[in-house]
Amino acid sequence: MKPCLIIAEAGVNHNGDMDKARELVRLAAEAGADLVKFQTFDTAKSISRSAAKAEYQIAATGDGETQYEMVKRLELSIDDHHMLKAECEKHGIGFFSTAFDPESLQLLLDLGVDRIKVPSGEVTNLPLLRHYAAAQLPVILSTGMANLDEIGDALAVFEDAGLSRADITVLHCNTEYPTPFSDVNLRAMSQIADTYGVAIGYSDHTPGIEVPIAAVALGATVIEKHFTLDRTLPGPDHLASLEPDELAAMCSGIRNIEQALAGDGRKTPSPSELPNRDIARKSIVASGIIAEGEQFSESNLGTKRPGTGISPMRWDEVIGKTAKRDFAEDEAIEL
Repeated sequence: MKPCLIIAEAGVNHNGDMDKARELVRLAAEAGADLVKFQTFDTAKSISRSAAKAEYQIAATGDGETQYEMVKRLELSIDDHHMLKAECEKHGIGFFSTAFDPESLQLLLDLGVDRIKVPSGEVTNLPLLRHYAAAQLPVILSTGMANLDEIGDALAVFEDAGLSRADITVLHCNTEYPTPFSDVNLRAMSQIADTYGVAIGYSDHTPGIEVPIAAVALGATVIEKHFTLDRTLPGPDHLASLEPDELAAMCSGIRNIEQALAGDGRKTPSPSELPNRDIARKSIVASGIIAEGEQFSESNLGTKRPGTGISPMRWDEVIGKTAKRDFAEDEAIEL
């Protein structure tokens, strides 16, 4: 089984501070993530000056500035991108980012990314989807707010450009920050897989680490999760992000679940538990002194550990037989 790809979503949680961004890279690597992902955008090309904030953004940052003004402060420059890619190489973790406009996509391609991430908000952006598709790279498609038909429409854009569904992983997602557990609908991953024959994953915005770990148990091959240096920092996404120790716990939990799923699916005793069998199981024993020639019965037999003698599953076979020798109390019966 191929290991799940774990994407530590730094996103805009650097708050425009490159020291924080470098620290996020280091911590993602230490936590055991495969990739650390940022967001690449030109605010002027992506957001109108009159665009409203989402309710969760207002709750996190107030309503004293527009969405445009909030996001503008979080832009990464070209030099920032090169620095972050070098920082990722230094710490042995993959650099990744999401592009929100064609020019930002080109920047990522020039940096040598080996896959494309489509954010949930761009699933219905046909011109941008065609730019993504033209890159001819494997695609990770987030589907927050989308219905099944909209996912199919987006997949068709990539297929029309010559990509196969084997090149595409579709992430189930809910874009509320944080997502209520009652709105996760995790089994929708299976519907996506069954309908479109694609690999599936999950982009998580719930509190904690339980849901992404459960998603892996249900077949997710990619997990994406926001993380931050400190949930109390100002900014739109910090409140719905993991702190570093939680990110490490999530990565460890996912790897443990992968090991738990790695068996052959046949119910047999495992090598680690075989030594316990004789200790935990029972044998048919004498419940008191039994004399040679006495008949075995419900009144003079019992079952006790260890399980090194006759199995209690042969109880009916033993009842009525004659003792061939004397047996002391608790001694395992022999036929």
